[in-house]
Amino acid sequence: MSQPNAIRVLVVDDHPVVRQGLIAMLEEAPDILVVGQAGNGREAIAVFRQAQPDVTLMDLRMPEIDGVAAITILCTEFPTAQIIVLTTYDGDEDIYRGLRAGAKGYLLKDAEPEELLSAIRAVHKGQKHIPPHVGAKLLERMTGSELSDRELEVLQLITTGKSTQAISKALNITERTVNFHINHILSKLGVDDRTQAVVVALRRGIVNL
Repeated sequence: MSQPNAIRVLVVDDHPVVRQGLIAMLEEAPDILVVGQAGNGREAIAVFRQAQPDVTLMDLRMPEIDGVAAITILCTEFPTAQIIVLTTYDGDEDIYRGLRAGAKGYLLKDAEPEELLSAIRAVHKGQKHIPPHVGAKLLERMTGSELSDRELEVLQLITTGKSTQAISKALNITERTVNFHINHILSKLGVDDRTQAVVVALRRGIVNL
């Protein structure tokens, strides 16, 4: 049975099996009480407003409103919100976006139960929980050159297999301008061609298929 002063936790994940598994595991801890669950970012915001949890476990890739958008909204509305990203994605862009949005911790779903419990307790105390390998990727992201919004648009279109001419028409810019952006993208990602750019961008979580 949970203690009266137990840490009140909200679990957000779009996979019911994963969500229920997390809840079952958390309920084994005497100092943790699950006060709500949600299957997407929109539900998470509504449940958070009602339950006012101490700590929220937030998945990143979800329908309707994704994790980063939900974190941004919640941290703007509730500046003291304590949110931990719990995801299968460890691309440096995912980590960067999650923490920049206001998350206080970042864990992968293959973490040991004790690490998850420790993260919840640490964040509840006002500390941050960022595992060493996550911190290393975050540092790599922060020391690299950031792609502009237009470069991100071009890169996303490259990922879908569009040619320079098709990108030009889609963005209503000249082919020369498209090539200019592509050269900048290749330089910033440290690659030699479009294929390598797509591979790196997908691995880092900069773009999604």
